Amino acid sequence: MSDTRKDDQQQALAAAQSKSGQMGILTARFEDLIQWARKSSMWPMQFGLACCAIEMMGMISSRNDIARFGAEVFRGSPRQADVMIVAGRVSQKMAPVVKHLYEQMAEPKWVISMGVCASAGGMFDNYAIVQGVDHVIPVDIYVPGCPPRPEMLLYAMMKLQEKIERQRMHEQIEQKPKIQTRTEPIFPKKAYMK
Repeated sequence: MSDTRKDDQQQALAAAQSKSGQMGILTARFEDLIQWARKSSMWPMQFGLACCAIEMMGMISSRNDIARFGAEVFRGSPRQADVMIVAGRVSQKMAPVVKHLYEQMAEPKWVISMGVCASAGGMFDNYAIVQGVDHVIPVDIYVPGCPPRPEMLLYAMMKLQEKIERQRMHEQIEQKPKIQTRTEPIFPKKAYMK
């Protein structure tokens, strides 16, 4: 039986016992409670770079209702967010900013790469666009599409919740892999570009 089904049964049993006047006792591991709290209160950082940001904004509308998952509070500060949704293409000039914002986020933190431009550069196969944000920061979930629908982003949030629930605290403490990034554009500046 899955852990979520067991949790639902335990909550129903506790509610039934409290209605009958008997004192119910709920037992759980502390680590499971922490994981439940983390997966139920993800706070994304508002970070839209291109047209995918419109679909990300559509995710918080009443039609899609991201509040069901505890993620309706978009944060403007990286220090208050724990999920970065990179929505759109990342230019070479924006890559150091993305990395800086990621480093400012508190641990544990997760990244969703939204759209084919953020995931692999998309149709912009040139020197100005990073060919995948995973060259800059580690990515947990990839959302395909150009642009992906809000429902796809909701599905990615649910998959991220499943990943958070499976993780153990000692796994989250370990460092994520360091990624070598370029701080300068691929082509050096020419004399006429000064």
